[in-house]
Parts: sequence; structure tokens; C-alpha cells
Amino acid sequence: MADKHAEARLLMGAAAAGLLHAGFSLYWAFGGRWLLPTVGQWAVTVARESPVTAGLLLVAVAAVKCTVVVVPLVTSRRSLPRPGAWRAFAWLAAIVLTGYGALNSIAAWLVLGGVLRPEGGFDRQAMLGHAYLWDPLFLVWGLLLGAGLLIGSNDRRRRARASA
Repeated sequence: MADKHAEARLLMGAAAAGLLHAGFSLYWAFGGRWLLPTVGQWAVTVARESPVTAGLLLVAVAAVKCTVVVVPLVTSRRSLPRPGAWRAFAWLAAIVLTGYGALNSIAAWLVLGGVLRPEGGFDRQAMLGHAYLWDPLFLVWGLLLGAGLLIGSNDRRRRARASA
């Protein structure tokens, strides 16, 4: 039972990170601009020049992020049809989030540290956002999600062996 509580805490932590990401996507979709330059000047330009298109795209992005938040939570608490497919989706999300967050955080740190020098320079504010906020948040989301899924998988296997 302790594993079930650990799984729930980890999945709730992952959900918090994912909802923070989704929340900013929705905030920007409906016209908010705080921290948008930390995504990149391109995002500021698109939001200014094509606000409806940017808004629709950001709503879709937020919907995907919310799906990645909700599926693991529901799968861990309820028996859904085809539970293996839902768990596979959640594992894929954990792997993608972790890899994306880690690689992009490292790349941003290397650029900021002068190890990598992009031709034509770089957007310092965006690089700071990717190094210290958005990509580490993807990494944390993915790591918490993966840890919660791992504990849940171990708990399910242990219960299956005990009932056999």
C-alpha cells in the first residue's frame, strides 16, 4: 500500500508540472504575454502578428499537455478499457518529456556557457527561459511521471504474484 501512496504522490507531482506548462499555454492563448519572450522572440512575433492562429495553436498544445497529465492519473486510479495501451501512452510521454527536457536544457546551458556558439547569435532571454524554466520543467515532469509509472508497475506485478 505504501507503493500506491508513493505512486500517487509522484503522479501528482508530474501532474503539477504538466498543468503549469499547460496553464502558461492557455494563458498565452488568451492574450497573456508574461514570460512569452522566454520561449523565443518568434513566439512574441507570432502572437502579435497572428493572435487568432497563435491562440488556436496554443489551445491545442494545452489540450495535449492536459491529456498527458490526465491519462496517467486516471489509469492509476481506475480500470480503463485496454489499460496496457494507456500505460504505454504514459510511458511514451514520460520518455519523450524526459529526453526533450534533458537535451534542450543541456543545449541551452551549453549555449549560455559559450561552449556552443550558434551561427548568427542567439536570443539570450529565450535561452535563459529554456535553460532554467521551460525545459527543466519538462524534465521534472517526465522524471516524476516515469518514477510514478515504475512504482505503479512494480506494485501491480507484486499484487498479481500475490493473487496467483
